[in-house]
Amino acid sequence: MSNDKTSGKAGASGKAGHKGRADTGLKVRVKTARGRTASSTRWLERQLNDPYVVKARKEGWRSRAAYKLIEIDEKYGLLKRGMRVVDLGAAPGGWCQVAAKRTGSTPENPLVVGIDYLEVDSIPGVVLLQKDFLDPDAPDALMAALGGHAPDVVLSDMAAPTTGHHKTDHLRTTHLCEVAAAFAVDVLKPGGAFLAKVFRGGTENELLTLLKQNFSVVNHIKPPASRQESVEMYVCARGFKGRKPDTISDATEA
Repeated sequence: MSNDKTSGKAGASGKAGHKGRADTGLKVRVKTARGRTASSTRWLERQLNDPYVVKARKEGWRSRAAYKLIEIDEKYGLLKRGMRVVDLGAAPGGWCQVAAKRTGSTPENPLVVGIDYLEVDSIPGVVLLQKDFLDPDAPDALMAALGGHAPDVVLSDMAAPTTGHHKTDHLRTTHLCEVAAAFAVDVLKPGGAFLAKVFRGGTENELLTLLKQNFSVVNHIKPPASRQESVEMYVCARGFKGRKPDTISDATEA
C-alpha cells in the first residue's frame, strides 16, 4: 500500500537555491544529471515549477497535498474544532497538519490519528502509527489511539503503487478505497464524513452503493490543487446515517 503523498504529492524536496527563481514566476529548467533518468528530471522540473509546491514550502505544509484537503474542506466544511479525525495513509503528514490545525488538536488533547507503513515525523497534536492499514489489527490500533472515541471524519489519500496500466491501477486503488469506506462505516460517529481518493471514472458500483446506503450525500470532486493531468479524484460522503442495531450487536458479540 502506498499513497501519492509520498511520491507525486511530496513537495518539500528541492534545493533552496531554486526557490527564489520559482517565486519570480520564471520557469526552472533542470539538466539531466548523471544517474538521473529523463523521467526523474521531468518530475523534478515539474516540482520546482509547481506553484503549490512553492506555496507549501513557504507556508510550512509537508506536501502540496495539504491544499487538496484545504480546498475540499472549504467547499464542504468537513473539519470543525473539537472533531476527531483519522487519516489513512498519512505520510508525509500534510493532511494531518491541516486536520490538526482546523480541529484545534493539541499534544495535551490530540484529536487526530494518522497511520502509514512509512515513518512520519512527529506533528504536534497528532498521534502517528507506523503500521500498514491493511493489517488485521490496524482498525483496533486506530480506535485505541483515539481513546475509544468514534471519529467524526475518516480521511484516506491512499493509492496503490502505479503500474502504468490504467485499469489495474484503478482497481487496486478502488480496493483501498473500499477497505477505507468499510472502516469508516464501522467506526464513524452519526453525522460523520468520509473523504477518499479514487481514480478518474469515479467509484465502482459496489463502493458507490455502500456509500449511498450509509451517507446522506455523496459527491465526486477534483480540487484545483489536483494536477489536471492526474487521474485522481476524491469521493466525499457526508451525513453518516449511523450503524444499524444488528451491526452494532454483532460487533459487540465479536
